[in-house]
Amino acid sequence: MAGHSKWSNIKHRKGKEDARRGQIFTKLARQITLAAREGGGDPQHNFRLRLAIEKARDANMPNDNIERAIKRGTGELEGDRLEEVVYEGYGPAGMAILLEALTDNRNRTASDLRHLFSKHGGNLGESGCVSWMFEKKGRLVINKEANPVDEEALMLEAIESGAEDIEVEENYVEIITAPGDFQTVKESLEASGYVFEEAEVTMIPTNTVEIPPDKTEQALKLLEALEELDDIQQVYANGDFDEEAIAAAGA
Repeated sequence: MAGHSKWSNIKHRKGKEDARRGQIFTKLARQITLAAREGGGDPQHNFRLRLAIEKARDANMPNDNIERAIKRGTGELEGDRLEEVVYEGYGPAGMAILLEALTDNRNRTASDLRHLFSKHGGNLGESGCVSWMFEKKGRLVINKEANPVDEEALMLEAIESGAEDIEVEENYVEIITAPGDFQTVKESLEASGYVFEEAEVTMIPTNTVEIPPDKTEQALKLLEALEELDDIQQVYANGDFDEEAIAAAGA
């Protein structure tokens, strides 16, 4: 999993710093609406909806917005007919990029993506061109500065509850699970008092591409531009960035 944690931290930091509140709410509302549409409006019986609501509350999204998004999903309120679409492409230095979108207009979204890829030294590819380089996994992140932990006890409990892999870094612990075990591991650790900075079912690259310093700024600008599109919910990439090059690029 080399490179994944590093890029996750970059993405998380940039998202916190750059994303506009209204844009964040738009993305979160769409996630809530789709989850409610597919699994019903009761978060106690719809784990995907519960996760989406948790993310919304972490972003300080007003409860009224959350309730409206749920009602659009259950049909109590009218709303755009959103569909999930996966787009794939390549960035600078051959970096593989996988995008999850929620859109009411595939043609508009594809056109926007082609423009951004072209502008930033990449290209939008055909379906299946990079998806084979990623695996769906559950991912839980604990910030050790905000929540000091006994690392050995955490690792033991995580493994016993079904975690596949644990990575301990200086400031955080990242726990990886199979998608089907994500809910069990999350709830088990929450019951023991652990608080997660991030909790998601995500796509993790099975291999990485080293991004040379002279391509770092261009690659980061492409990823940031993709994240800023309202239709794009998640951006996954297999770029392995050098920390010094990131700093020099102003990230």
